[in-house]
Amino acid sequence: MQTIPANQLLAGLTLAEPVTIRAVVTDSRKVEPGCVFVCFPGERVDGHDYAAGAYRSGAEYIVANHPVEGVPADRTVIVPDSGRAMIRMASNYRMLFNPRMIGVTGSVGKTTTKEFCYAVLSAFGKTLKTEGNQNNDIGVPNTLFRLTDDTEYAVVEMGMDHAGEIERLTRCARPSAGIITMIGVSHLENLGTRENILKAKLEICTGLPDGAPLALNADNDLLPTASIPSRLRPVWFGIDAANADVRAVDVVTGANGTTFKIIDTQYGTFDAAIPTAGIHTVYDALAAYAAATRLGLDAARCAAALATYRTTGMRQHIVEKGGITFIEDCYNASPDSMKAALSVLKALPNARKIALLGDMLELGGASEEGHRHTGEWAADAGVDALIAYGPRSAAMAEAAKARGVAAVHCQTAEEVLQYVRQFVRPGDAVLVKASHSMGLEQLLQEYYKELPQG
Repeated sequence: MQTIPANQLLAGLTLAEPVTIRAVVTDSRKVEPGCVFVCFPGERVDGHDYAAGAYRSGAEYIVANHPVEGVPADRTVIVPDSGRAMIRMASNYRMLFNPRMIGVTGSVGKTTTKEFCYAVLSAFGKTLKTEGNQNNDIGVPNTLFRLTDDTEYAVVEMGMDHAGEIERLTRCARPSAGIITMIGVSHLENLGTRENILKAKLEICTGLPDGAPLALNADNDLLPTASIPSRLRPVWFGIDAANADVRAVDVVTGANGTTFKIIDTQYGTFDAAIPTAGIHTVYDALAAYAAATRLGLDAARCAAALATYRTTGMRQHIVEKGGITFIEDCYNASPDSMKAALSVLKALPNARKIALLGDMLELGGASEEGHRHTGEWAADAGVDALIAYGPRSAAMAEAAKARGVAAVHCQTAEEVLQYVRQFVRPGDAVLVKASHSMGLEQLLQEYYKELPQG
């Protein structure tokens, strides 16, 4: 973070003195002299308990929901909502800089698309990106606080659980271009219908300036029905849609990556190669290319830069352990991403394919249907065995069994490990995927310890 006067950073929250602020922190362990410390109340830890210590350690101002003993009143900024305060400070800080920025949202593929955007933008200059999945009221501000005078480009991921959240984030970040990856069923529990999810994702338009490009998936069933503000420039990307502005053709995907041609109605045709498997990652690459080129960046360099993409975390990371090929995709799950991951498993050359799939959360009334469809898709992908984990996954196992797949349903992690030990052998390919809270990442690491090393 570059230094900023407190009266400028805290404008709209309090009348502050023009003292120099060097950081905004929410973790008391990261408090340093000249920072603003923001208290967040939590179920297990309440930041207010650390406020006095933060002040003694040199914090210039404490942002809190109520007065705190040990913090002078003139150094306490009382706010009703700490997240909203973070947004306001980040918005004030963002005003200092003018990078070309891409904002990314959508039901599936946000993080992968963000990383493709980072790969492309980095080919042109110093680029800032959202780290991990910091895409909420805390994460987006933390990303923006890392802007500096030499930041030329940025890509910011924006997530949501409820209506109104994307609008707050995009008005704060004020991106130069936007991307909506697709509209699926994630967060259906909170928003009720896919149409409501579409409305929520379209909130990204509110933070875009007049004339800004908005990249949209032309192959998604709902996005083409959206009413895009006439002041924006939609650019449609896809594979199947013949009228898309940016299309991928001649797609060849396998375990080591994917090649295709980009046909761009504005800039021509380019060869592209990405180090990821699965047709769904082609869409993410197309989205990044479409947004970057409509910001005026050279199309040939954008297409070539897609090859520099690097996977992050446990998102469709293909590794080999003990002679077994694992697709680690333990970070999150929805029916759309399950289908995509199964297509990657299907494309692998391994003779036997096993799917370890766990519960998908936040699907609301669509939960049983989503899990049942996933079992059917597993059968369509030609899996030799399905290990379904969690109460919701019973429907998944039943649907796979009905299609002739050897499927088991497990209620505990120990059961899962028993069946993995029983089914999996060297030469197999194993897809491991579920919502993050199912803990498949930890389970997988435990299993790795049992395999031959080296």
